Amino acid sequence: MFKSLTHRPFWVNLLVAISLALLILFLVLKMLGSITKHGDYLTVPSVLGKKTAEAIKFLEAKGFEVQIQDSVYIDTSKMGIVLKQLPDPNSTVKINRIIFLTVNRVTLPLVDMPSLQGKTMSYALEILKRSHLELGDTTFKPDFMRGSVLEQTYKGNAITSGTKLPWGSRVDLVIGSGLADQKIMVPDLIGMTLAEAKLVLEQAGLGLAAVITDPGTKDTLGAFVFKQNPPRFTEENQAVYIQSGQLMDVWVSPVLKVLKDSTQKTEQE
Repeated sequence: MFKSLTHRPFWVNLLVAISLALLILFLVLKMLGSITKHGDYLTVPSVLGKKTAEAIKFLEAKGFEVQIQDSVYIDTSKMGIVLKQLPDPNSTVKINRIIFLTVNRVTLPLVDMPSLQGKTMSYALEILKRSHLELGDTTFKPDFMRGSVLEQTYKGNAITSGTKLPWGSRVDLVIGSGLADQKIMVPDLIGMTLAEAKLVLEQAGLGLAAVITDPGTKDTLGAFVFKQNPPRFTEENQAVYIQSGQLMDVWVSPVLKVLKDSTQKTEQE
């Protein structure tokens, strides 16, 4: 064999070597093509609007790999559906190509409650909209801050700024209605608990300002009012009138006190 090779012309041996090399290369490429499925292409189907689980199952059955690229929230779209896919629908790609999906969240995201107190109602509505929240009920309360937000509540409870709320939650607002010219007789709060006094003031269209507590007072709402300002009567024993929305100060104690002066009536312990 070796002798026959050495007796052949060089160019013949060269052609044989080249032919063998080409044959080996062809066989290798053929094997790689069968392994990698070279030359096999698929048209990407559209899964836009489908539920995420259904879309993944459908694409995998068609020979694609699937990855969730992003999860966002669009309130105008159904929750849990495919919003975007890459490559785009009807694109031609190789088999086993990864399809990246952007899906709408299946749970509502949480947003921060903004601070609305002191803001005008129109500005508060703008802030709520930017914060992805909605206006619930509005009630009006006599106050010199006419048209401004006095209180913000959620499901009947006061809510502070920074509290997490589900996207689209409804926030109730208390708006100042201004101070009317109507005069209101100062209510008699002496002997009431602070909780009772607050209710009386609210029903009368008045507000509570300072609450001065005696030492040892633990339950402020359950403490008793023994002094108020303005008082109910003047030194001449004339009834005192105030404007709607005005604030009153009260002094409270854990026990009922007897108070005697020219402007307060005597209260029994």
